[in-house]
Amino acid sequence: MVSQKKIGLKSTLAATAAAALVVTSIVATPSNDKAEAASSQTKNVILFVGDGMGTAARNAIRLATVGEKGSLAMDAMPFVGLIHTSSTVPVTDSAASATAYASGVKTYNGAIGMDADKKSVKTIMEYAKDAGKSTGVVTTSQVTDATGAAFGAHVEDRSKQSDIALQYLTKSKIDVLLGGGEDFWYPAGEPGKFKDEPAEDPSEKSKGTQGNLINKAKQLGYSYVSNKTDMQKAKGGKLLGLFANEEMFQQRAEGEGDIYNPVVSLPDMTKKAIDTLSANKKGFFLMVEEEGTDEFAHQNNAKMTIKAGQQLDRSVQVAKDFAKKNPDTLVLVLADHETGGLSIEEVDANDETGDGISKEDGPFAIANSKFNFVVDWTTSGHTAVDVPVTATGKNAQLFAGSFENTEIFTKLMQALGFKAHR
Repeated sequence: MVSQKKIGLKSTLAATAAAALVVTSIVATPSNDKAEAASSQTKNVILFVGDGMGTAARNAIRLATVGEKGSLAMDAMPFVGLIHTSSTVPVTDSAASATAYASGVKTYNGAIGMDADKKSVKTIMEYAKDAGKSTGVVTTSQVTDATGAAFGAHVEDRSKQSDIALQYLTKSKIDVLLGGGEDFWYPAGEPGKFKDEPAEDPSEKSKGTQGNLINKAKQLGYSYVSNKTDMQKAKGGKLLGLFANEEMFQQRAEGEGDIYNPVVSLPDMTKKAIDTLSANKKGFFLMVEEEGTDEFAHQNNAKMTIKAGQQLDRSVQVAKDFAKKNPDTLVLVLADHETGGLSIEEVDANDETGDGISKEDGPFAIANSKFNFVVDWTTSGHTAVDVPVTATGKNAQLFAGSFENTEIFTKLMQALGFKAHR
């Protein structure tokens, strides 16, 4: 490691700067005039949320995966935008941000499908369901965690995860739910497929407050699965898969039990969700979230942040492969906010850095080159910087420009040909 300290990164920094200029030039182009309606309606939407994944995180994932001249699946898209991320305060959380995306309103941190006055606001998935489309939530977090919840539930506090699960089944009636969070579907003292108090995290155990929701799901026609084999075999249009007590990874401090190895990968869950939902001839709306890019950034753990981001990118490729065969599909990749104040720096023994959790991570090899980079951090929390959105497919041009997070909802509604009503 010491011998690498003086390796320069001039070309990488130049490439990163050039990439930033390209993004700036694209987003500086005026977005479509409102009078210019979308040419035709989008049938399917696949919305990817790299939780906490700002521009620098995407660059770190790119450099480590495909190098300076390569392109990630999430970057190889024709339209790029910049999203302002605030909630009712400058720094948002995932709940308020996802509510802005799903319902088009600014709200307080912690709110799920509620406006700032704690009134329910209809979600894009509920509009899609009304139009006869199928809907799905896929995540490496709990399926009832903030990002997915904002698309299919209405609660004043994101912590009410059993309430969210019940609403999924009985109110928004989401067709496909794949991810973690089994603990909120079983009442306390009634462990499910994943045992209570596992060695990797003894704090995890069943804590549901709405009875046995797995039984309820089965009664409502859902196939329930808890492993990859059963997921892949599952038939029918309603599928519930829970693959962990809580998140599908362990986000402890670096080297102290930090594990990213989901029992079912995000790309596999994404493919199954698309295969299931696309049976509906009226189309579908699918939200896919990678939670590790946020949780590991909270721990200032660049190695695992990058690893989670690579799985997200593989999932994006699955969606792009589907969209290539189904050109009436829109694929978007964005973040709810940035986490960690991540920056990419050259390897320099004399560079200033933090200590403890915020010290530099690396060096990391730049793929297909002799160079390396380090990741530095400024916080273990969220930041207020803009995040990028990349888009491809039917009506992707709507997402070029610079705009508020609430505009994601407006643009999705326009792409789908829906009319909002409050």
